[in-house]
Amino acid sequence: MRSAYVRRLAVSAAAATALLLTGCSAEEGQASGAPTEAAEREETTAPPDDGEGDDGAEESEEPAEQVVLDFGDESDLVRELQARLEQLGHFAARPTGYYGDVTVGAVSEYQRAAGFEVSGTVFESTWAALTGATAAPTEEQLYPPQQVMGYGDNSDQVRELQARLKQLGHFADNPTGYYGDVTAAAVRAYQEAAGIEATGTVFEPTWDALRAETTTPTRDETHPPLEVPEVEPAQGLDERCLEGRVLCISKTSNTMAWVVDGEVRMTVDVRFGAEETPTREGVFDVYWKSRNHHSTLYDSPMPYAMFFDGGQAVHYSEDFAANGYNGASHGCVNVRDEAAIAELFDAVNEGDRVVVYW
Repeated sequence: MRSAYVRRLAVSAAAATALLLTGCSAEEGQASGAPTEAAEREETTAPPDDGEGDDGAEESEEPAEQVVLDFGDESDLVRELQARLEQLGHFAARPTGYYGDVTVGAVSEYQRAAGFEVSGTVFESTWAALTGATAAPTEEQLYPPQQVMGYGDNSDQVRELQARLKQLGHFADNPTGYYGDVTAAAVRAYQEAAGIEATGTVFEPTWDALRAETTTPTRDETHPPLEVPEVEPAQGLDERCLEGRVLCISKTSNTMAWVVDGEVRMTVDVRFGAEETPTREGVFDVYWKSRNHHSTLYDSPMPYAMFFDGGQAVHYSEDFAANGYNGASHGCVNVRDEAAIAELFDAVNEGDRVVVYW
């Protein structure tokens, strides 16, 4: 305010000087050598100096709140943020240190619960409230153990897991490579015996402890020979199986024989549909083969599928391999010997017959 006032005075003085120099006449309402009417008004109406300067009004506005963390950030502070949100139940994933969509959602949920404006961005006020409501994360909370294996995995590492569990008496079946209900139960049993939190999932501490207690499995331990049923004599088959090329499937013996011109080439174990979704009996033809088929109806893999009636097919089943006859199919004929069904898939042609009988 002080400088504006001084400037106005300077303008008034300059105007008066200009009038004296140019000799403006009294006819124009100016007395020679007298200040102008405007100058007098400026002098009488100019506000007194308040000592606040030109920018006093702007300085009174509150500064914008600072952003502490935001989308795209990647740091240890983001990891701490995620761990603190996890303490309050707003972050279900493992802390990663990266501020992505999951973290934006977790921050938004916390802000909504805490009564802040929901932005998904961590401002100073959000961070202050969050740190005040949580404890400093531990090293384990910041860097939780990694999952090594879990339900649904299918790999040679799962075979090794099963073989090691078998060495300690926690896994009774032959290793299959599929992590299903039987494997999860065996892992829980081992964890309880070892004093580890029994989750049924193999995290790093479980895997490290199990490997320390067991020896590296041999090839025979991880891939034991399957007990294949003896080849069923042709005279014991349904007579409809004795001519041509036939997949001869017996619900009585739970076996499927590959028969060519009355000669049994291979026999494998099979299982059928549940009571609600039974496998249909009768004589059919293989009308479609799909090596890497995946069921869109049940969202499950059906490798080496040979369809013979509607959606029913002969195919390999990981669940059958892992859990045996404890489960059932949705109507298909399940095979648990993957090597055998792979060989059959190559041998059977579309148009070959399928006979399902009691």
